[in-house]
Amino acid sequence: MDKKKVGFVGLGNMGFPMASNLLKSGFTVYGVDIKKVNEERLAAIGGKTGYTVATLTDEVDILFTSLPTPQIVEEVYLGKAGLIHHGSSPLTFVDVSTVSPELNRKIAEKATEKNMQYLGAPVSGSVSGAEAATLTVMVGGKKEAYPHALPYLHAIGKNIFQIDEDAGMGTIVKLINNLMTGIHNQAVAESLSIADHYGLDHDLIHQIVSVSSGQSDVFSRNHKNFISQDEYRKGAFTASLLHKDLKLAKYVSGGTLPLVETLIQYFDDHMDGYADKDMSATYLMLKQLHAKKKQS
Repeated sequence: MDKKKVGFVGLGNMGFPMASNLLKSGFTVYGVDIKKVNEERLAAIGGKTGYTVATLTDEVDILFTSLPTPQIVEEVYLGKAGLIHHGSSPLTFVDVSTVSPELNRKIAEKATEKNMQYLGAPVSGSVSGAEAATLTVMVGGKKEAYPHALPYLHAIGKNIFQIDEDAGMGTIVKLINNLMTGIHNQAVAESLSIADHYGLDHDLIHQIVSVSSGQSDVFSRNHKNFISQDEYRKGAFTASLLHKDLKLAKYVSGGTLPLVETLIQYFDDHMDGYADKDMSATYLMLKQLHAKKKQS
């Protein structure tokens, strides 16, 4: 494969390892991030930096974005200094963020007006999956754009799914996944709180549940990487990102989601101090509530 130029906007905890894996796959990567230290990290491994969102579109054939909120995604694509305004055919955009389906469709429509392609392609697999290039990618968008993007997607992920020509459908699938992730995450916190009440060892609980019907990847992830280490480092998959995705899932559901609605309210009421920690810190959140109850 000839080396091709790929842009990457958003070089944070997810974006940087994805950009790094594109470099490892032989692509020339041009990176932009609001934090210059992130651009410096990319330059140190061979990436090209020193561009803006507006000037990046002149340098690349395909451009990825990995951004934390729908508001930032909308500004980066549709703002006056954004990608759509400054881009031109035959540029292809791939957004791997998790936004609303409506925003995916809005960006796709604006891109089409200028004869450009847009794929809404949210990813699952957290930072470890981004680092290992084992992400699951759920792609929505016009079928003619998919083959062009596929070699780049294979550089960042292991499981690539073409969902539908509707640019928002990949996001729908991602929100279904994250709804279940959120419920599993809370189940881990509440189950381990029972173990704590009876002085049961977490390793023993994990060993037994892992070969029983309660097993989940979320339990193994949270226990092994975070709770057993008593380390809830910033920037894995944060509680605030999970909260955002649960609210998006409720928004797109078209009906009542009793568990998710309760969990959203729980986060609204108790997430202060935990928003920038990994989602597994909901275990700490619950411990704090139990401690306050004992004191009262």
